[in-house]
Amino acid sequence: MGRSTYEVEYEQMLLSRYGLQQHRAARGKDGGLERSAYILLSRLRVQGPMSIGELSEALGLDASTVNRQTAAVVHTGQAERIADPAGGMARKFRITDRGACRLDEERERIVHSLDRVMAEWSEGDIAAFAGYLKRFNAGIERLGGRPWPRP
Repeated sequence: MGRSTYEVEYEQMLLSRYGLQQHRAARGKDGGLERSAYILLSRLRVQGPMSIGELSEALGLDASTVNRQTAAVVHTGQAERIADPAGGMARKFRITDRGACRLDEERERIVHSLDRVMAEWSEGDIAAFAGYLKRFNAGIERLGGRPWPRP
């Protein structure tokens, strides 16, 4: 491992720390989505209805964790349980209009924050950074065997 890999590790640690702090602060002020709901609803929006088993596999979480997370978003009306559209036995979860609206609001808050952080960056720098992040995440997904669908 080269010195640069250690720098990536350190900066990734800081990025995850800053992201969580920002998210907690936003949630406390105006009732933003919990991180787990944000991720779950994002996946349902991109992929469509999914069962507990499918969500568990896709998110790399045990079924009991996914059960708690789906129960929370169903309780708040952001997702709903439906019969499998393909006729299977397992019930599936689908994002609701309310969930899509909340997801859009949260995404706009995050994008606004990112715009403020990168206010002095050129559009080319932002695009390059996005490309590197996508490449980095794709490498993680490849090693974990869990590709994340992109819109």
